[in-house]
Amino acid sequence: MLSKCIRKLAIPAFIILELHLALLSFVQAEPTMINSHFTIEKVFAGKFEPSSMTFVGPDDILLLDRDNGKVYRIKNGIESGPLLDVNVATDGYRGLLGVAATNNTKETITIFLYFTESHKKDGDDVTINPMTPLGNRLYSYDLVNNKLINPRLLLDLPALPGPRHAGGVVGIGPDKNIYLTIGDLDGTFRYKQYETKTQNFQDGLAPDGRSGIMAVNQYGKPMANQTLGNSFPLNLYYAYGIRNSFGIDWDPLTGNMWDSENGPNFGDELNLVLPGFNSGWAKVQGFWQPDIENKGPLNLDPKDLESFDGRGKYSSPEFVWLNPVAPSAIKFLDSEKYGPEYKNDLLAGDANYGNIYDFNLDEQRINLNLIGKLSDKIADNVNEMNDVIFAKGFGKVTDMEIDLDGYLYVLSNQKHLATIYRILPR
Repeated sequence: MLSKCIRKLAIPAFIILELHLALLSFVQAEPTMINSHFTIEKVFAGKFEPSSMTFVGPDDILLLDRDNGKVYRIKNGIESGPLLDVNVATDGYRGLLGVAATNNTKETITIFLYFTESHKKDGDDVTINPMTPLGNRLYSYDLVNNKLINPRLLLDLPALPGPRHAGGVVGIGPDKNIYLTIGDLDGTFRYKQYETKTQNFQDGLAPDGRSGIMAVNQYGKPMANQTLGNSFPLNLYYAYGIRNSFGIDWDPLTGNMWDSENGPNFGDELNLVLPGFNSGWAKVQGFWQPDIENKGPLNLDPKDLESFDGRGKYSSPEFVWLNPVAPSAIKFLDSEKYGPEYKNDLLAGDANYGNIYDFNLDEQRINLNLIGKLSDKIADNVNEMNDVIFAKGFGKVTDMEIDLDGYLYVLSNQKHLATIYRILPR
């Protein structure tokens, strides 16, 4: 029908081609569940690059537009906003990256935002005369009358050299402290001036706020029980040796943190992250010694790591993808809605294949319960993951959250389209 209308209007061929390409850009593969007892419902779709989301009430979501620095509110599937528009650098993985919310009083909801702040406007780091970003910064805001007001700078972290590996996940732990991930900012093996001890360069520079999971209280102060040291910024580190991470969450049964970590061309990881955790980068990734961007020999017991006088401790990954899937958000399924088979399982999304994987934990909740070809803790190829796929077809999974009603929501990016899905029992 569309083609007939176009021919009748005698539209030039090049315009017809552009129209078809535009229509194709909106064609979005619909995700599917592996378990037929569950179904997927689309809650919202908008034309922008999404990064993270958080709930501020039942079916009430704050959603981040990464490249335009805007915060939207999606309530009962209806968009209002933007509630806030901040200036963000946009080169590489920079932008408006992470969000978390907490109710401190009945009247006030505090919102925590992590973003690469630009000087004057969005994207002024990619202009003809690019400007250096001001930093990767954590702010808190008050949500009042559908606006985010009263900005308070809590953390000012480096942004150079970039533009990749800024991390960006923000989470509120069981202890009510704020945790965020920041990667090595693309400096490892490239520039000596950005190689620090928290990247396990024992003769490197002092820590400067890169390559770790940082932790502060809700006022931006270091936690009372400091993990690696008392001096700034070492007193901000909960974990270190992290190349880049897009996922953290806490086991609802133990309170232990887990994370996902992106490797270079190999060695994506899932980790149990205890206080002082050293993930091993840049001396080990997965189970291998990195050789710039290639997998080197096995390095199962690395010795040449920075321990910060014994306060830091290396722990090998709980699971590794040999070939990268780009693991993103992780979420413990702390919900009764999906039955005892899935309760408290660890879900992990990816950005390369659009899958969500379902991992069981052992009785001690310190290892994944892996069987068959995955019992060696390594997915040697994509097909080995088939038995643990929970859902697929999401494009890029950028976030997963559980609403107060106990349902799992998935934030997806496909063809520059932000979509929120809700997974429901049939």
